[in-house]
Amino acid sequence: MTSEIATQLESLVDSPNVMIPWDNLDLYWKNSLENAISSHIYPDYLISPPDVETLSKIVQYAKENQWSILPCGNGTKLHWGGLISSPKLVISTQNLNRIIDHAVGDLTVTVEAGVKLRDLQRTLRQVNQFLPIDPTYPDDATIGGIVATADTGSWRQRYGGIRDLVLGLSFVRSDGKIAKGGGRVVKNVAGYDLMKLFTGSYGTLGIISQVTFRTYPYPDASGTLGITGDQTAIATATQTLLKSGLQPTAAEILSASVVQKLDLGKGMGLMVRFQSISESVKEQIDQVSAIAQQLGLNTAFYEGEIEESLWQQLQDFIRVPYTKSASTCKIGIMPNQGVNFLNQLDELTHNQGWGMININSGIGKLQLEMEPSLGILKQLRSLVQSYQGFLTILESPKSLKKQIEPWGYKGNALPVMDKLKQQFDPNNIFSPDQFSTKF
Repeated sequence: MTSEIATQLESLVDSPNVMIPWDNLDLYWKNSLENAISSHIYPDYLISPPDVETLSKIVQYAKENQWSILPCGNGTKLHWGGLISSPKLVISTQNLNRIIDHAVGDLTVTVEAGVKLRDLQRTLRQVNQFLPIDPTYPDDATIGGIVATADTGSWRQRYGGIRDLVLGLSFVRSDGKIAKGGGRVVKNVAGYDLMKLFTGSYGTLGIISQVTFRTYPYPDASGTLGITGDQTAIATATQTLLKSGLQPTAAEILSASVVQKLDLGKGMGLMVRFQSISESVKEQIDQVSAIAQQLGLNTAFYEGEIEESLWQQLQDFIRVPYTKSASTCKIGIMPNQGVNFLNQLDELTHNQGWGMININSGIGKLQLEMEPSLGILKQLRSLVQSYQGFLTILESPKSLKKQIEPWGYKGNALPVMDKLKQQFDPNNIFSPDQFSTKF
């Protein structure tokens, strides 16, 4: 970048310490970006605009100069999914961190994209509310990054995914203009459902600047039943639970390798969590315990700090790579095939692959502890697809992502996404090649 262009860009920012050249980036940002970018040509600057107006000006200037942009929040998931083709600028929304409006009585909250989920939950907790989102890296993840990657965990069982919680959003278009979709009320009518389009868009359609969510009352009591034992009995317990009318807030099938590694018992596992008034939690836990005992399964009850720690440990254990050579994946599968798949996962990986699948949606996460070969990943993807599902590689060594298409979507999903990309970003400014179909 010439000094003249750099000076013009700096004049747009008009604020100290928000425009950092590559050479001055700390190790955290350099590592994240090196793992996210396909080549060895790295961006000139990381820019963290102090407000949406500045963000808009920078995007407009980038469009005029045909510079590609990699949008992000706090950079925790920059290296998920496809590799990016040499962005000129990285634009972080981490300084857009205000809570705009909290309508306590309406159970809605509007925040800027750079607000950390941890900070938002603390604010909501003061009025006995919460946002039922449990993403990877919960202490550092920002709202914009969570929406852009559609990243949530076990609370999906009761509250749905990210797209079920978003009521409205604002974003900066590829021409720098600010656009809005949805609203700040639970009932809202809109023609083009921008909220669903931007959920899981990975920064390819625009830069999310503001989001409105529905919130929920904080539950009075919570309890988790851990069930372990024979895989056939676990499968039966799972189907019985789904047909029972009980309402767990989280219910996950665990591979035997996870149960063994975390010392939760023997065999395959089923973790069921209830959160409500204390009488309801007790009654539902008792009913699930009775189901498990009839099937000869072992049970353990968790509550309080031990319960909280257990769920966080489960999320971290499977979704955060333990080594640089490990890989994490997101899968979707027919829910009634979850037990079969996790059993085959253990066999294919010789208990070096850990898996957890939601019993209702069939959405799950895997971690392959060893450096996975291309062959194992292809076998796992083929197996998931035989169950009418998908396997997406989130984090893995860059060399592996250069050998296999990371998303694993069948049918016309990627071509449709390409057409949407042309509509929203015709000059391919945002996250170029993130959803590449070159493989």
